[in-house]
Amino acid sequence: GFPRTVAQAEALDKECQIDTVIDLDVPFETIKCRLTARWIHPTSGRVYNLEFSPPKVQGIDDITGEPLVQRDDDKPETVSKRLQAYDAQTKPVLEYYREKGLLKSFSGTETNKIWPHIYTFLQTKLPDVSQKDAATPR
Repeated sequence: GFPRTVAQAEALDKECQIDTVIDLDVPFETIKCRLTARWIHPTSGRVYNLEFSPPKVQGIDDITGEPLVQRDDDKPETVSKRLQAYDAQTKPVLEYYREKGLLKSFSGTETNKIWPHIYTFLQTKLPDVSQKDAATPR
């Protein structure tokens, strides 16, 4: 997300008035599992997830029959390093917005369970959000 540093948050404050910051508090282990389960077909860009949308044959693209690859960014050791760096960078940003009384955190591991809470909160900020939008998590 953005901003990722306090300096970016301060610069953003100079450009526009922020009245709410939403923090999605998802355990790093959940994020790591999702990212490390991601495999791609490099030529087409098709993405598979071994947990949610696996290929019909493990390691093989459904359409071409060519091998799938795991991007370096999705390998467990890389994901762990990225999450540690993200945590170190964003904790001060979250504290910056918490001190300003703008931070609203939502915790969970599944979109279907977090989204209704976020939607209800957003209705207090944007009361004219249509019911049609409620059915589609983004």
